[in-house]
Amino acid sequence: MAEADARDLVERVRGGDNEAWAALTDRYVSLLWAVARSMRLSEADAADAVQTTWLRLVEALDELRDPARVGAWLATTMRRECLAVLRRRSRVVAAEDWDQIEGDTAALDEALLRRERDAALWRAFRGLGPRCQSLLRMLMADPAPSYAEVSAALDMPVGGIGPTRRRCLDNLRKIMLTGAHPFEAPSPGNA
Repeated sequence: MAEADARDLVERVRGGDNEAWAALTDRYVSLLWAVARSMRLSEADAADAVQTTWLRLVEALDELRDPARVGAWLATTMRRECLAVLRRRSRVVAAEDWDQIEGDTAALDEALLRRERDAALWRAFRGLGPRCQSLLRMLMADPAPSYAEVSAALDMPVGGIGPTRRRCLDNLRKIMLTGAHPFEAPSPGNA
């Protein structure tokens, strides 16, 4: 059903239907942002890559071999654009600014606790391998991309996505609970 919808949208866009273009972009924009997040692009770099990917679709719209797989085409093109951005950009580390501290809407201790919890989660997340990080970032998109789109974006077999996701989440839980990377050998004092 989804493939038929995608094919229909592409055909309508080819015919100049602006509503179909809006529906197509609404349907796949979260997927593109998920790919950008999985590649750890900055907000500005991600926005540029998303915009360039949409431009690439406009340029290639009439040459798409299988319009039903436009989502996979977009995911692959976005991944390529992200890699191009990463090759071009220089590393810039932004310092935390006092203006980022939350205002009167939340108590300072609540904001600090939330930040500590989030920081612990992201530290544990960084303890995962790159494949797990990319997969989990993709699957966190709203709406979640189809397994075919994830497969195309991450160059992973569709049948391996679910089991890999489960292993990645299990490893994330282990890191959160123990503070140790699950693949590290225990130190002599902890064995």
